[in-house]
Amino acid sequence: MNIDTLPEDKGKRGKWTWILTGFIVLVILMFIFIFIWSSEPDPVDPNHLIKDYSGEPPVGYVTVETVAQVAEKLLNKSGGYLSNDIMPPSVFMDNMPAYEFGALVQIRDITQVLRNDISRSQSQSLEDEALKFAEPAFNIHHKKWMFPRAEREYEKGIEFLRDYRDRLTDPSDTETQFYARADNLRSWLYLVSKRLGGLSQRLSASVGRTRMNTDLANDPSATQSTSKGQMVTVETPWMEVDDVFWEARGSTWALIQFFKAMEHDFDRVLRNKNAVASFQQIIMELEATQETIWSPMIVNGSEFGFMANHSLVMSSYISRANAAIIDLIELLKRG
Repeated sequence: MNIDTLPEDKGKRGKWTWILTGFIVLVILMFIFIFIWSSEPDPVDPNHLIKDYSGEPPVGYVTVETVAQVAEKLLNKSGGYLSNDIMPPSVFMDNMPAYEFGALVQIRDITQVLRNDISRSQSQSLEDEALKFAEPAFNIHHKKWMFPRAEREYEKGIEFLRDYRDRLTDPSDTETQFYARADNLRSWLYLVSKRLGGLSQRLSASVGRTRMNTDLANDPSATQSTSKGQMVTVETPWMEVDDVFWEARGSTWALIQFFKAMEHDFDRVLRNKNAVASFQQIIMELEATQETIWSPMIVNGSEFGFMANHSLVMSSYISRANAAIIDLIELLKRG
């Protein structure tokens, strides 16, 4: 009887061997795809946009086209747009979706300023028709995968941006404008400063910090909805530390390109305010956030411990860039 059952036992063992082998191969392939799809997109070089344009590009062309191309890079990079994927291996990835979200927030902010400030001569002037639709298109939830699908809405936003860009290049269209004024640049810098300040706080909280409650900014007449204690403990959850790091890296990746584009379009303003060096210093601080990461994972060591803390390093660069932005805002206020 034992001899008769041997072929059947061998068949079962062979079946399970094939299943196990297939599972191992599938896992290996998933890791390969995760590695490839985690590649960061190449940056847009605004200088190439200037060189490729026939003649001198009109004011605003470089900034608007840079924003459109940065959005395209997010959609067309290796693996495509991953934040709203619901199938493996994308569903198991969190670093690159966090990176995408960081860059997307900056796209939303600069599109908002284009719509509400830069394209309008004054507060009561009419808004640009294309930008009126571009801003809400980019504000679709980044994880929407259907009805509407995030990628399709972002593609619409890119199309609206390019419609605005094309009208900027038409000399006969005097209604479409990009007002490169100091107050408009400040409007964008205010938003950038708040974003970087928030990222810096979240990155610093990777080790947990107890700080004084300064929410009311020492204003004796100020009030808030609910009261807090004098001392506040701020700590980013351990499972979210790497996500905050990659969100910050994606945010600064987009900002570097926007600052370089703004440097060209606001060149006269920056020179008049003697702020070119300040602008370039901000770019240098932001570029430091894009240095190669040699560690296979984001390390969350203590402040002066044996292991490094990548979040604190990122926070340091972002804080320095934010401090320079605050100084630049004050400089732009002066006559």
